[in-house]
Amino acid sequence: MAVRAVRGAVQLERDEAGHMDEQVGALLTAVLERNGLSTDDLISIWFTATPDLHSDFPAAAARKLGIVDVPLICAQELDIAGAMPRVVRLLAHIESDRPRADINHVYLGAAAALRKDIAQ
Repeated sequence: MAVRAVRGAVQLERDEAGHMDEQVGALLTAVLERNGLSTDDLISIWFTATPDLHSDFPAAAARKLGIVDVPLICAQELDIAGAMPRVVRLLAHIESDRPRADINHVYLGAAAALRKDIAQ
């Protein structure tokens, strides 16, 4: 079994904890489903949020989905002028037999514009 990395992002419409839970939950669910993964395949997840998001930790949404025994960490994204606002990104390390080229990176909604080269 190889260790692979999966990227993803979602743009929130507003900075509210419930909305963050919903959107980050949708992102995590899509990452798992599109890659045929279960929570047992997760090694760790790194979340970043743009500096304009203050309502909650993105990792809290993962815990609410039942991802309770996987190491999670949150960090603040760089504050770059002109960058897309209200974005949560993730980098998940997984165990998978899929070749690297077959990993499905997930960019939901407007966040698809961030990585048109790999967005599914």
